[in-house]
Amino acid sequence: MPTIHLTTFIAAPVQVVFDLCRHIGVHKEAMWVYKAEAVAGTRFGLIEKDETVTWKAKHFFKKRFLRVKITEMKKQEMFTEEQLKGDFKMMKHEHHFKPCDNGTIVIDLFYFETPYGMLGKWFNSLFLIKYMKRLLEQRNNTIKEFAESDRWKKLLIK
Repeated sequence: MPTIHLTTFIAAPVQVVFDLCRHIGVHKEAMWVYKAEAVAGTRFGLIEKDETVTWKAKHFFKKRFLRVKITEMKKQEMFTEEQLKGDFKMMKHEHHFKPCDNGTIVIDLFYFETPYGMLGKWFNSLFLIKYMKRLLEQRNNTIKEFAESDRWKKLLIK
């Protein structure tokens, strides 16, 4: 099973980073190039434990749907989302947050399996692992941009 491990430093408090990582609008903005849109479940604001969101986006020249559920959450420490329905055979994304002196270290562990046996494994090694890593990096860069500027205040302060 492929695993992607990313570590990202963000110069912002852990609470801000944690909430931005759960914010539907931030994810939508990070994935704008794929026309990502929350179409069911939690569609706006912060997603919480046991809630679901269904994403519609265009990947590989096709409109795709991915329904995920937040299956575990420890506020400001971690949360896990798992695929309920989608193109993967299995998908699990763990988000971990470690406060440090001048910000937050975000650790992403992304596990997935594709269908189609050996053909799926071949596709993973040639293309899909790099593609998914690039998506995660793009998402983290957007979160970093929000957190390290004043943009987060418009989303998180009421």
